Amino acid sequence: MASATPLLDTLSTPADLRLLPDTKLAQVADELRAELIDAVSLTGGHLGSGLGVVELTVALHHVFNTPRDKVIWDVGHQAYPHKILTGRRDRIRTLRKGGGLSGFTKRSESVYDPFGAAHSSTSISSALGYAVARDLKGDDFNVVAVIGDGSMSAGMAYEAMNNAGALGSRLIVILNDNDMSIAPPVGAMSAYLARILSGRTYLSLRDIGKQLTKHFGATIDNAITRAVEHARTFVTGGTLFEELGFYYIGPVDGHNLDHLLPVLRNVRDAKDGPILVHVVTQKGKGYAPAEASADRYHGVVSFDVETGTQKKAKANAPSYTKVFGESLIKEAERDERIVAITAAMPSGTGVDLFGKAFPARTFDVGIAEQHAVTFAAGLACEGMRPFATIYSTFLQRGYDQVVHDVALQNLPVRFPIDRAGLVGADGATHAGSFDTAYLGCLPNMVLMAPGDEAELVHMVATAVAYDAGPIAFRYPRGEGLGVDMPERGQILEIGKGRVMHEGTRVAILNYGTRLGETMKAVEMLAELGISTTLADARFAKPIDAALVDRLAKNHEALITIEEGSIGGFGSFVLHHLAANGLLDNGLKVRTLTLPDLFQDHDSPDAMYRAAGLDAAGIVSSIVRLVEPSRAERVLRSVGA
Repeated sequence: MASATPLLDTLSTPADLRLLPDTKLAQVADELRAELIDAVSLTGGHLGSGLGVVELTVALHHVFNTPRDKVIWDVGHQAYPHKILTGRRDRIRTLRKGGGLSGFTKRSESVYDPFGAAHSSTSISSALGYAVARDLKGDDFNVVAVIGDGSMSAGMAYEAMNNAGALGSRLIVILNDNDMSIAPPVGAMSAYLARILSGRTYLSLRDIGKQLTKHFGATIDNAITRAVEHARTFVTGGTLFEELGFYYIGPVDGHNLDHLLPVLRNVRDAKDGPILVHVVTQKGKGYAPAEASADRYHGVVSFDVETGTQKKAKANAPSYTKVFGESLIKEAERDERIVAITAAMPSGTGVDLFGKAFPARTFDVGIAEQHAVTFAAGLACEGMRPFATIYSTFLQRGYDQVVHDVALQNLPVRFPIDRAGLVGADGATHAGSFDTAYLGCLPNMVLMAPGDEAELVHMVATAVAYDAGPIAFRYPRGEGLGVDMPERGQILEIGKGRVMHEGTRVAILNYGTRLGETMKAVEMLAELGISTTLADARFAKPIDAALVDRLAKNHEALITIEEGSIGGFGSFVLHHLAANGLLDNGLKVRTLTLPDLFQDHDSPDAMYRAAGLDAAGIVSSIVRLVEPSRAERVLRSVGA
């Protein structure tokens, strides 16, 4: 006898899911979890978060009329099950691949993604915007923000809740608590309380009480309404959220559909005010290897479903992140003033290595980049040597603090900037494209970028020794070039580059880890009869003025190369050339940067090729500049 068709195969959109009886939803959840595991085993990505919200995702799309009702996922790590249920199952195995689905929610990808995500703690603010716009237009739909407990460490979430509570707009926030254990374990009693307290009867009595107390003044209001609310929160928790103006419901077992569904229906039908539903889930739920892992398989590469073994490629060289972490440890062994700060990214930045060696000198402040920067500023004031180690795109979130609390006061905060340049599968939301431009415009700031992993070791030592003001150095995700490594970093002279290869006709001034591709380009140019000087700038600010002058005066053309946006290193060089009359004698100049657009996710090699920053792209730009008449023929001969 043929087996029954899996329920998941019958679901094209959430509208199909809403036709199913409640009794079938557990089967849908089981099938959805299996589909998620199988898909991510092939593509890699964020697994544990999605496993934890399978039942919640099924319940939300069953209860709410999406896409008319808006469900906004914070960060988007947990949104893969949502993608599968919202018409993208046939493409889920293209996740994070070139031309495939994004690893995060993306407005251009689906009408079921009302707001793009990837950086945390934006969901409540954007959901409130939707809710207020709805009310101003006289429309009537539900707005739901789903935010994890980790994202609640960011101040933006509380700013949004404070505003929502003051406005009183009809808004639902689902707090997905999978780690912090804000509340005691959930069970039958807490589920019963949540169902009762979210019901129409209680909500109506609460609203009637508030209306009555308006006629008797604030004293009676405090005596009646607050007494009821505080008595309730004594039993169920949630006083903080109540004080922010939210009606708190929970905790609710996020894996028990019999508990979830009635609560979600009740809050869906509530007619006014912001409501917070506290849902407790288990990250990695339903997949034994994830449940047993310390990080619950938060982020994985492709893996074997049966064993959970991840298929990590063998590294040919150490990662820049590891080189940074190990270098900082060596420096800290000699200097007890060194402390490391991370904003919820210890392993992603190498601070986890430092933390194992110096736990008392390591500070993970949570998803709070603004605080991280100003915290580092305070440490610097008291004579410490703080390393505020933050991804390039996440440092954007603390930019005012970099300007006002660090640069303006000229404090010696060190900024190791991980994930500089393109990051491949994470795409535009995590690409470190802008830090050279947004930091280089600040007075007092020193900017460095290593050409290889050995140079990174030297730059860590240089940052330790530099006490004259703020200093930043950027390095990419991924492996180094495999160069010989120094035992200890040497302190570099501030603002001085190095010449790697001498030539006569064309000068290349590289900034950052495109150095390996640039060296290949020099060899290709030599085969074409174009003699090239290659210099590694090391510093974008201050630039090596003497080096730039020499290259400009002694060569027909000068090309700058960087893995950053327009407005960065190339702009600084152009400014110097123009200010000193070095463009007046016919010098040909090109600045090779990342394109002026947000590049979609792909492999890093494909992204750099599209940007023209691989060896072939560099050769192509130079030949077209200095020998345009034979460019097409020459470039065909070398495949550029």
